[in-house]
Amino acid sequence: MATFDDLLKLDIRVGEIIHAEVFQKARKPAYKLTIDFGEEIGIKKSSAQITDCYTPEALIGKQILGVVNFPPRQIADFMSEVLVLGTYSKQGVVLIQPEQRVEKGDKLG
Repeated sequence: MATFDDLLKLDIRVGEIIHAEVFQKARKPAYKLTIDFGEEIGIKKSSAQITDCYTPEALIGKQILGVVNFPPRQIADFMSEVLVLGTYSKQGVVLIQPEQRVEKGDKLG
């Protein structure tokens, strides 16, 4: 069972998607995302299986939550540096987003 201390180990930050494109080499449909997490964290890349609910164009400018302190993961020829958070819902994966516009890099608390 996970503990509260386990949750505190995760560094979950707000980022803004600045680029999105179809990830052609992924085994399951996915996008390559470029995400700006602000001055402290910087720009990171992620592979996200969110193609059921979003187009690449619709993702630009969206604020999302991502785990920024997991080790990078090689997916095909792409290095995914961040785990973008979403819910596995009936319609597909739905991104978790702040209810209001906030600063890039803000930490989940």
